[in-house]
Amino acid sequence: MTGNGNPGDSIDVAFVGRANIDLTIRVPHRSRPGRTAIGSALSASAGGKSLNQAIATARRGGRAALIANVGADAWGQQIAAALTDAGVDTRHVRRIPDTTTGAAIIEVTPDGESYITLALSPATELTAHDIHHATAGLATRAVVAQLDLPPEPVTALLGHRRAPVVIGNLVPHPNLDPAVLRHLDVLVVNQHEAAAILHTSTENPLDAATALQRLGPHIVVVTAGPHGAAYTHPHGSGTYPAPTVAVVDTTGAGDAFLGSLALDLARHTPLPDAITTAVHAGSHTAQHAGAHIAHHTP
Repeated sequence: MTGNGNPGDSIDVAFVGRANIDLTIRVPHRSRPGRTAIGSALSASAGGKSLNQAIATARRGGRAALIANVGADAWGQQIAAALTDAGVDTRHVRRIPDTTTGAAIIEVTPDGESYITLALSPATELTAHDIHHATAGLATRAVVAQLDLPPEPVTALLGHRRAPVVIGNLVPHPNLDPAVLRHLDVLVVNQHEAAAILHTSTENPLDAATALQRLGPHIVVVTAGPHGAAYTHPHGSGTYPAPTVAVVDTTGAGDAFLGSLALDLARHTPLPDAITTAVHAGSHTAQHAGAHIAHHTP
């Protein structure tokens, strides 16, 4: 797939991960065993964490690129159109023939909470070859890696420094060597993901960030939804509360946070200031339906 940008163009942030179609339905409550919940009409939109993050960066005026595979089907075309419309570089979004694009089934309850089930398309999973091909001539200030990808592409990406700032996101794949986390400049996870990695839960996101930092990342950021975010780095730690907002849909809030954070870190914004802006970006997105909104966030 060809797309925005020229081969020599520099990128602020390259996002490595998945793109899929979000199949979203708003429900009065989640269905119970033996019962049927009747919800809204089904909507189909471009989604996937890496895609959402790339669009969030682009909507803030950053130069974003996505490295991902999709099927050569109608959903793949819809994803390509959404990325192009948002101004994301799609040179390394590959459309694979005779393959169905992955989908996420999303239920959104009246409190704005989202419940997501991902229907993976195995044939679209990134490979180590995809990573080597995409990053060989890519000039980027920061790379964001989706750590729940198969180990081979993640190891290929993290084993050789591809950018001044390397950011990891999500719970690592169970077969990923934990030692590769030492290659991360920044690890960003939410409280639930932190608990899964640490095999223990804590109500204090700062405690979770401190424990995760012992695994090797230079900086750790733990998001806590309506409670904001906590961070720790070698020179200190802190928290930033989230503003009180009317929540409509939390689906893309974490991705808006990370897209904003990655752009600011790529541009050498001090971490506390980047966290502050990212929290507001996530809160802003949570006030709208869908994973991303159609205009620039602050």
